[in-house]
Amino acid sequence: MSSTPRPFRFGVQANGTGNRREWVELAQRVEANGYSALTMPDHFDEQLAPVPALQCAADATTTLRLGALVYDNDYKHPVVLAKELATMDVLSDGRVEIGLGAGWMVSDYEQSGIPYDPPGVRVSRFIEGLAVIKGALADEPFSFAGEHYTITDYDGRPKPVQSPPPVLIGGGGPRVLGFAAREADIVGINATMTSGAIDASTFDSMTADAVDGKVELVRRVATEAGRLDDIEMNLRAFMVFVTDDVDQALGTLSEFTGAPEEVIADSPFALVGPTDRIIDLLQERRERWGFSYVIVGQN
Repeated sequence: MSSTPRPFRFGVQANGTGNRREWVELAQRVEANGYSALTMPDHFDEQLAPVPALQCAADATTTLRLGALVYDNDYKHPVVLAKELATMDVLSDGRVEIGLGAGWMVSDYEQSGIPYDPPGVRVSRFIEGLAVIKGALADEPFSFAGEHYTITDYDGRPKPVQSPPPVLIGGGGPRVLGFAAREADIVGINATMTSGAIDASTFDSMTADAVDGKVELVRRVATEAGRLDDIEMNLRAFMVFVTDDVDQALGTLSEFTGAPEEVIADSPFALVGPTDRIIDLLQERRERWGFSYVIVGQN
């Protein structure tokens, strides 16, 4: 985002299934391979619950940063989540990243019975939720009176080691991206998930042209807020093929997504090719969009 490119750092997104030994070995392998962070989704499927699983990963490592990509604000009251995050930050000696979102996967809501409110309501609640989390992690007691949450003279304890832990907000739509540009330390550019599921329309919001528009919005709002240089730009690369046969890999992805091969090749959500080509792509995309924090999936 700034005139001087940020150094790259990389993360691994993992669901965390299986037993403790497998999860610990994964965390240690991620750290040993030089990754900066281990992240998890927050869903109600077969994955491990992110808070205890990430604390387990923290206990098994020494430098690895831990976070959710992202915690769904609707699944826990923000005071509860803030206390858990602060505790994790204390027990990990300050390695927590706070990823927070408004929630999108409709099946989670249907299966759990949590009301799946319209996007505007969920986003408004998430915006208040982040304010509550920041207040709970601050040094002094705070109160908050909003439409969705009311907090009275609450002094969150324990206090985190980091003052405060960095906040990651990922967004695909203009309202969340604008909010992230004003409030987040790390801004993740996402697909637009208004349908509540990954479907044929998802990739339309993952093209290079679509990302141009999203990043431009973040840059404009961040510039107006005087914090452009403070933001780390993040991307979750969903399609990663390390291969010498680029054409075959792009063909496979085209068949899977329904998008033309040339569109996939230009999308920052895809990293396809041999190592040298992927290095070039990462550098080009950092220059074009500012993406210096790239998260890939677990192999």
